Amino acid sequence: MDLEAVRTFLLAAQTGRFQDAATELGITQQAASKRIAALEKELAVRLFTRSARGAQLTIDGQAFLPHARALMQAEAKALASVRPERRALRVDVIAKRSGMSALLRGFHEARPEVELDVVTLVDIGQALDAVRGGEIDATFRYVADVRVLPPGVESARVFDDRLDLLVGPRHPLAGARTVTPAQLAGHRIWIPGIVPDGVEWSVYYKKLAAEFGLSIDGIGPFFGSDHLMDVIADSVDVASLVAEKPRLAWPDGHDLRRIPVLDPTPVYPHSLVWRSDNPHPVLALLRGHLAATGRPVGAPGSWTPAGA
Repeated sequence: MDLEAVRTFLLAAQTGRFQDAATELGITQQAASKRIAALEKELAVRLFTRSARGAQLTIDGQAFLPHARALMQAEAKALASVRPERRALRVDVIAKRSGMSALLRGFHEARPEVELDVVTLVDIGQALDAVRGGEIDATFRYVADVRVLPPGVESARVFDDRLDLLVGPRHPLAGARTVTPAQLAGHRIWIPGIVPDGVEWSVYYKKLAAEFGLSIDGIGPFFGSDHLMDVIADSVDVASLVAEKPRLAWPDGHDLRRIPVLDPTPVYPHSLVWRSDNPHPVLALLRGHLAATGRPVGAPGSWTPAGA
């Protein structure tokens, strides 16, 4: 259906004169009459009765009127959905409970008037394709090698998320105030969800294990952070590594110990990835917020995999 003809119909119905509708649209009266005639032909009904006093809606015209308004509303929504200044900024985070999500939540709290659409894409390849194809505006990722980024896609490292050791009260390291990566060798570290050829955070922990001779695995099912804390609290030999963001709150009686890892401190490097030609104004606001509030990356005494 020709939406310009529908728009002309609505103005003619409102003003009662084709000439007034034509003036409003910046067209001739003849052009307005042709649009209405074409619409009537398509609908196979008369929409107006014409007389010297103007144009009056017929019964069919009155029946069509609310649907014509709905068509105009649908057009406005469709246009708004693809206009950068009108639609929500669509951002991907690898998980809703993650350091990346915490960064985005901090931006939302600082700019609550900004609309965000938060999605979760597990695979980095899928996320990069979505950025390049315009399905999302940006993604938070561990970019192990910038050479994997598609042409026209940029990244900026915005936050290094410190990793702490999490143990229960009966674990051999429970009494330590700090630990080094070397002291973790020989202890089982459980990072649930790791798969052999999995997402980029699996790659990160694989490199961490290789660097310091650690035993890191994701054996067994994972039912969320509460399950992780239950397992750690009851275990005498299982520990985990947890990121600084978001903070964990464990139930009374668990008596978990969160121990800083030093000399060096493993940090998970978060990068924001976006398409270079993306004009969304909120994307610039997000990048500016992260630059102003993020912790300086590559701090002395921290460790990230080579190339990160």
